[in-house]
Amino acid sequence: MDNIFNENSDIQLVDIENSIKSSYLDYSMSVIIGRALPDARDGLKPVHRRILYAMNDLNVGSRSAYKKSARIVGDVIGKYHPHGDIAVYDALVRMAQSFSMRYPTIDGQGNFGSVDGDGAAAMRYTEARMTILAEELLRDIDKDTVDFVPNYDDSLSEPDVLPSRVPNLLLNGSSGIAVGMATNIPPHSLNELIDGLLHLLENKDASLEELMQFIKGPDFPTAGIIYGKKGIIEAYRTGRGRIKIRAKTHIEKKSNKDIIVIDELPYQTNKARLIEQIAELVKEKQIEGISEVRDESDREGIRVVIELKREAMSDIVLNNLFKSTTMESTFGVIMLAIHNKEPKIFSLKELLNLFLTHRKTVIIRATIFDLQKARARAHILEGLKIALDDIDEVIALIKNSADNVSAKEALVEKFKLSELQAHAILEMRLGRLTGLERDKIENELKDLIQEIERLEKILKSEEELENLIREELKEMRNKFNVPRITQIEDDYEDIDVEDLIPNENMVVTITHRGYIKRMPSKQYEKQKRGGKGKLAATTYDDDFIENFFTANTHDTLMFVTDRGQLYWLKVYKIPEGTRVAKGKAVVNLINLQADEKIMAIIPTADFDESKSLCFFTKNGIVKRTNLSEYQNIRSVGVRAINLDEKDELVTAIIVQRDENEPFDVQNDAMKINDENQNEDENLEENNQGKMLFAVTKKGMCIKFPLAKVREIGRVSRGVTAIKFKEKNDELVGAVVIENDQQEILSISAKGIGKRTNAGEYRLQSRGGKGVICMKLTDKTKDLISVVIVDESMDLMALTSSAKMIRVDMQSIRKAGRNTSGVIVVNVENDEVISIAKCPKQEEEDNDSEMDLNLN
Repeated sequence: MDNIFNENSDIQLVDIENSIKSSYLDYSMSVIIGRALPDARDGLKPVHRRILYAMNDLNVGSRSAYKKSARIVGDVIGKYHPHGDIAVYDALVRMAQSFSMRYPTIDGQGNFGSVDGDGAAAMRYTEARMTILAEELLRDIDKDTVDFVPNYDDSLSEPDVLPSRVPNLLLNGSSGIAVGMATNIPPHSLNELIDGLLHLLENKDASLEELMQFIKGPDFPTAGIIYGKKGIIEAYRTGRGRIKIRAKTHIEKKSNKDIIVIDELPYQTNKARLIEQIAELVKEKQIEGISEVRDESDREGIRVVIELKREAMSDIVLNNLFKSTTMESTFGVIMLAIHNKEPKIFSLKELLNLFLTHRKTVIIRATIFDLQKARARAHILEGLKIALDDIDEVIALIKNSADNVSAKEALVEKFKLSELQAHAILEMRLGRLTGLERDKIENELKDLIQEIERLEKILKSEEELENLIREELKEMRNKFNVPRITQIEDDYEDIDVEDLIPNENMVVTITHRGYIKRMPSKQYEKQKRGGKGKLAATTYDDDFIENFFTANTHDTLMFVTDRGQLYWLKVYKIPEGTRVAKGKAVVNLINLQADEKIMAIIPTADFDESKSLCFFTKNGIVKRTNLSEYQNIRSVGVRAINLDEKDELVTAIIVQRDENEPFDVQNDAMKINDENQNEDENLEENNQGKMLFAVTKKGMCIKFPLAKVREIGRVSRGVTAIKFKEKNDELVGAVVIENDQQEILSISAKGIGKRTNAGEYRLQSRGGKGVICMKLTDKTKDLISVVIVDESMDLMALTSSAKMIRVDMQSIRKAGRNTSGVIVVNVENDEVISIAKCPKQEEEDNDSEMDLNLN
């Protein structure tokens, strides 16, 4: 111990940083090359290759009896793979699972796990043997077709790669995590791969587009549906891509309700965990409309039944399931493999070319092996033929020789034979001297000469070599003729779904409790002024229709909530219902937060920068923001307006900017002058643009120039539009006036209304107290809202009892500003709660018209 640090001791000082770096790099390369990544030629990791080679040593072929898995694992770890038995057994189990491998290479007997995530039985209970495909991976391995390397203790040799008559890397795929890199290659259809290889043999410069006419995309063992081709194309071109996979489902009917049945799952999806996930989401009410989930799967296949409630729509529930569960998953493709002892990411064409190159090498080496064997046999047969031609002299020479050595030397000298030929003659039995045996030797020699010529032709001709590969590939296709099971469908991102949907005018209603639906506007016949209307929706006892409007199916709906958030949704994505249907909960269509309430819904056909979105609140605030700021909305929505405490959104209007109006958006940091300025005298003369018109519940109104409300940032508060004279007053509606020749239609709660020329309302500065819009009495009740009269449109009024009535605007009498008007809607004990414009009905049904006497 005293001499450990003696100067004469064999101790070397090393830099610890360099030592650790070197050791870690050695470890990394060992993991990358020797454990985690597959070889690009045969598609196997070392452990899989060693399992198959060990089974080949044990003669456990597809026609042999099954052998205990423990015996196979023991041979693998004892001879070739010095790692844990569990790791080897897990690899063997996966090679036998039909839901993990598109074409299994192990034929297992016993419990090898399930798609529910159940583990395999212990290796002492299960048995295994190779499949026919595995035998094709090993075909001709005894013909010196591949290089062999020493095993871990140099006592045996093992193949560096298998001959592999099929492109196994693409056929079964591979996944693994190494140090600093990972691979994830999807499985494919053998028929398609062979068709692609045959095309590549004929067309060396084939493009990816040409190859994809044969190789459509991955073909997963659990089938399912691939949505979209963009990820496939990107993966095949660059070696990296993202593929979206969905479960395959169908809809069944049972007692007037829909049942969703899952027939196929996305690749590597745990069925039991999926069912638990759906049940948990239903329990937490994150997905509505599901009454029961049960697993009816058996050995015939997967069948997961999802029973829906009577009012639930299967399409909406399915979309929520795809969005919230593993019924839809993403397969991230990384086509990383080992080539020339280095990891590399390959494109599809590179992997196909690499396989063809590998097969050429294997066939050349096998041909050389067969040629050498044939030449050696022909050489022996030529010697036997010489002996048979002079058999009497040969027998006499052998008989007179002292021993075998002298006999061999005499034969070589006398007949000019080689030592091998002389030895074969001495070993020949007397039975070979018969005439029949002589003919057999001559025929065998003749056949061998033809075989040698054929083999030499293969080695001399590239065309013959490729023809041989073609024959092999066609043989494999006929032998394993399995059709594609994974469907590939276009995604919404690949096609414009709006092209498939007719652009029709719809009436959209939403209730106080948040149930929304759309109906064709033609369902509501036009009635005379004072008509009683038709039922627009059936509501729950504690619910009522709170808002409605008309829009086309291709329009976008912008939802603004009480929290100032904005979401949007295409009209065609709203479930269509009948007039008496309750509708669908809007929380199932957009990602509303808990207790978040929709306050305004604005339809728009586009998000052009020449348009603005004007917000009006209950407290008389107006805010204007460029519409383009709302075109890219995230699923969680965006901030639309900052609301004061106890303030609510009343309406929002899309406004086209005036041509002469400057485009200068003010940001949040700029101070906006919100004081009323005494400029009323000059406004009438100077105003040449659009005007905003806002009304209050107590019958007051204000008209001011649009230019007085500048565009500001998306998250700003806004400025004052009107100041209230009465304490309990509030803003209830607003419109945009193009010019003073337009007419404004006002409606009160009791259905009293009038048409008034816009010029009768004095133009004021923004922030004023306004003028009288409608003379209110006990018979009229409060003012509900206003709309601009359009002779090409009808008026649609909604009552608190959920009745709707369509009225021709031209049938409503014109009246002055400070008047009450006439009965537009006969509400009796009901009240009008909302009004909107809708397109005129093309054909009037005279039988449905009613002209009531309202004296």
